[in-house]
Amino acid sequence: MRPRMWLLLAAQLAALRGSSVLQQTPAYIMVQTNQMVTLSCQAISSSTTRIYWLRQRQAPSSDSHHEFLAFWDSSKGTVHSEGVEQEKIAVFRDGSWFFLNLMRVKLADSGVYFCMVIGSPSLIFGTGTQLSVVDILPTTAQPTKKSTPKKTVCRLPRPETRKGPLCSPITLSLLVAGVLVLLVSLGVAIHLYCRQRRARLRFVKQLYK
Repeated sequence: MRPRMWLLLAAQLAALRGSSVLQQTPAYIMVQTNQMVTLSCQAISSSTTRIYWLRQRQAPSSDSHHEFLAFWDSSKGTVHSEGVEQEKIAVFRDGSWFFLNLMRVKLADSGVYFCMVIGSPSLIFGTGTQLSVVDILPTTAQPTKKSTPKKTVCRLPRPETRKGPLCSPITLSLLVAGVLVLLVSLGVAIHLYCRQRRARLRFVKQLYK
């Protein structure tokens, strides 16, 4: 039996439960078509030298089909499955983390992705990452704002400004009379001052004769 067929048969017979040996993050990803997505898997055991990546197109069940995509080997690097677009799938390692890159994803790429190692005597699966590929990402509906009623502001009526002459005729006549009285008083005072001065001058002249 060819190794690829043996691997697919073993994957379908394995129990589909998350393992503490392989931890996958995140558990769910939604991405738009023609974008790139990266899935990660952490191997707790440092002795892990080969990680397989498989895709399950339908919900996990006892008769669900697993599709072998690629695996990473410490000596060979990325090894793709037959019939897989090599330029679309890339696998690489960084320490205890293993990553699966999917480029230009399509709607058909939706499914649950598992990382896996071959243990003894059974296969060990990761916790799985569900990938959902959509044409348009849903937008978060914003909460509708309640319209607050406008407060009615009571405004006091402005006092009306009267147009026309500021002073009445009586007031004007009184002002004119007051001004005349002041002028007359000033003239009288000046006249008296002049007479007194002349009288003083005459008195002084008589003393020196």
